[in-house]
Amino acid sequence: MPSATPELISPRSPRVSAARRLAKRNFRGKERLFLAEGPQAVREAAGHGLTELFATVEVAERYADIIGEARAVGARVHLASEDVIADISTTVTPQGLVGICRFLDTPFEEILAARPKLVAVLANVRDPGNAGTVLRCADAAGAEAVVLTDASVDLYNPKAVRASVGSLFHLPVAVGVPVEEAVEGLRRAGVRILAADGAGTDDLDDELDQGTMGGPTAWVFGNEAWGLPEETRALADAVVRVPIHGKAESLNLATAAAVCLYASARAQRARGGCRSVTENQ
Repeated sequence: MPSATPELISPRSPRVSAARRLAKRNFRGKERLFLAEGPQAVREAAGHGLTELFATVEVAERYADIIGEARAVGARVHLASEDVIADISTTVTPQGLVGICRFLDTPFEEILAARPKLVAVLANVRDPGNAGTVLRCADAAGAEAVVLTDASVDLYNPKAVRASVGSLFHLPVAVGVPVEEAVEGLRRAGVRILAADGAGTDDLDDELDQGTMGGPTAWVFGNEAWGLPEETRALADAVVRVPIHGKAESLNLATAAAVCLYASARAQRARGGCRSVTENQ
């Protein structure tokens, strides 16, 4: 059972100061460490690079299993006051658990070598909440990788980490890849490139009806406000729009991504769809 007295009670503690700095991108990049907050994220992180954990006494007692998992993987566990947790946390209402994790992005070459069947490429996605949510959607749809281009938001932005709800720890993510390099590499790996755009010339329903989506596919998703630039659209094998059957003006990025990724997942799992890239060569 944890002690009833927190060992860290001052936000000025060197350990607390070091953790607090990770809210800033330059410090994250320098240390190659990031923050994961809340029981879901910390539980997932315990098997994927968790190095340190701060918890209030009450939360440590409530989630004794997570504390045990953290200690089992060698993470340092600190019982901290609520003021300390609030100082480290990047949320308005802290959940009492803040972990420090090692960076876990995957080299793009490793993703290509694994011959993925379904990939989400985030090109110029600047909103961290959207990036994290698309990552979560990709994970739920069974995608095997996510690629963030060099013009996209930092994968380890605290809001992106929270929005992924633990999915950040589930699948390979490459970061900082120029969009042209991402498309070229995936195409060489036998993956068809589809650009998602509300003004696309091809309709998602038609793609499904024509049976063209059963093979390995990478979806390229653009900026929340202005979509994909023409030069990025030109890189794709097809520019696909999600049909709007009602009166809505459009879909937001994360919703459109979920629709597209699940459409591909369904087509790939249908009779005649791909189980692996090598089976389709």
